[in-house]
Amino acid sequence: MPSFRIFSQSDILSLVNKRTGETKIGEKVAIYQPTDEKIDNQCLPLGKAISINELKRYSAKFVLLGIPEDIGVRANHGIGGAQTAWRPALQSLLNMQQNAFFKGENILVLGEFNIPENSAKDTENLHKSVNQLDDLVYPMIHAIVAAGKVPVVIGGGHNNCYPIIKGVSLAINAKIDVLNIDAHADLRNPDEGRHSGNGFSTAIKHHFLDQYRILGLNQNYISQAQLDFIAQSDNVKAFYLEDILAYQQDLRVTAEILLNRTKLALGLEIDLDSITGTLSSASTPSGFTLNEVRQLLLQLQRKFKYLHICEGAYQLANGQTDYSIGKKISLLVSDFIRSHQLT
Repeated sequence: MPSFRIFSQSDILSLVNKRTGETKIGEKVAIYQPTDEKIDNQCLPLGKAISINELKRYSAKFVLLGIPEDIGVRANHGIGGAQTAWRPALQSLLNMQQNAFFKGENILVLGEFNIPENSAKDTENLHKSVNQLDDLVYPMIHAIVAAGKVPVVIGGGHNNCYPIIKGVSLAINAKIDVLNIDAHADLRNPDEGRHSGNGFSTAIKHHFLDQYRILGLNQNYISQAQLDFIAQSDNVKAFYLEDILAYQQDLRVTAEILLNRTKLALGLEIDLDSITGTLSSASTPSGFTLNEVRQLLLQLQRKFKYLHICEGAYQLANGQTDYSIGKKISLLVSDFIRSHQLT
């Protein structure tokens, strides 16, 4: 059965390369040590979340957790491997320097979801597993947001946007808005079974997502059915990558135009298939550069309810490898946290 594993101090320090005269982020991050509840073997079973009151005791504003799975990607007929990005990203983040620019005390490293390997190839089996994963993820996100913290989630497939949005929405008792930096809309039919291509349409269907904004949508990778859905909805708007290229639009200005009419309850999604040279099940040779996305994170004057970075892979099922994936993700995480400290 899937569960959530809470990291101990030794778990964290085992990933830190200590050096005399220097302090790494991993030596300063907070860890979750509950005082009012007993947790067997540091694991929470399906449907059980951490204590909201316990979380409130910590001064750290950002709560980091991983969802190492590729079930949703494979259920969407994609190439497996999204479960391999979380650990390299965590290790890279923990080994950043603790200094005046970036401090580990602002981060609580909570842990990771334990998701049993599912080698099934039939989509019906995979759809059921994604539904089970939804039920595991959203209570944890709900507890984090209800405690006044900001979840920073590293996946995993983009299917996890749905339980994240659901958890945030339930915590604030209102629909939320989302900015998704992505080459794909992920608005496929929510009734065809859960997978990485219908997380946002599922969130809209169940009334957790209000205003949905897509930045960098690729005209070559969106079906006519999804185009029709966008055209018929007052709440879904997109800026296409091709238009940004054709008119040489400034990314920050474009994002601010997209965010017009959005609420303060705003989530941020970064699908790594929107960034060139980044390994994912749908890697692209044409998209944003890593520096362009980093610059956008640092320039946007917004406080987001959560950050979800997904679809990246250290190694895909076909053998392709991206040795820099951990560093890429950790840079985005540090920029996100730094930008919140500036606004």
